[in-house]
Amino acid sequence: MTKYDFTFAHREEGFDEHIEYSIRGYSNLLEDIVNLSKYFVESNTKAVDIGCSTGKVTRMMIESNKEFCSDATYEGVELAEGFSKPLDNRIKQLQKEYPDTAVKFIKDDVRFYDFYNCSLVTSIFTLQFMPMKDRADVIQKIYNGLNVGGGFIFAEKLLCTNARIQEMMTFNYYDYKRKNFEPKDIMDKEKTLRHMLKPNSWSQLKDMVLNAGFQDVQCFWSNHMFVGAVAIK
Repeated sequence: MTKYDFTFAHREEGFDEHIEYSIRGYSNLLEDIVNLSKYFVESNTKAVDIGCSTGKVTRMMIESNKEFCSDATYEGVELAEGFSKPLDNRIKQLQKEYPDTAVKFIKDDVRFYDFYNCSLVTSIFTLQFMPMKDRADVIQKIYNGLNVGGGFIFAEKLLCTNARIQEMMTFNYYDYKRKNFEPKDIMDKEKTLRHMLKPNSWSQLKDMVLNAGFQDVQCFWSNHMFVGAVAIK
């Protein structure tokens, strides 16, 4: 994976705000992920967020789990250089707010990350930016690194398998984005993302998860062509 620069990190409105404007219900998705994390995070294990961007989700999980699971370790993995400064600021914030919590951000390619002793792994719109040939391998590494009973929570943009539905969903999505962005901004972004953002269909994603060894995978959130799902080892 190359170190692309179009990460939304440099947007004037800020990354987290940009994603909220771009994906309807994004804040609800994050709330669901954090609530689901309570079922998985355990003491003396790791909770890992791959493609952690600004570290917002890591902070939310620490806050949500600290009272009943104070001995968990939290790690975020992020490749994009545009998030380097936000992550530096985030780690300072976390060390001040939660001095007794083990947390760190790793600025590297998740394909080389060593998953082990994980009770939870989250991946929020990250697999879709990896080369397709590597996605199944990464999911397999996640499965292998999870403890029995551990969870893999992921969110992805999907490719529709029906051309008519794809057209309807795409333009409905554009109509939503026009509430916050100019048409030129929307199209410029689409052009820039062509060589990076390559969605799978839901059946392809589900097959990769099941082939890795997970017994089942369940959707818990969806909006336009975006979906959130959970799988348990």
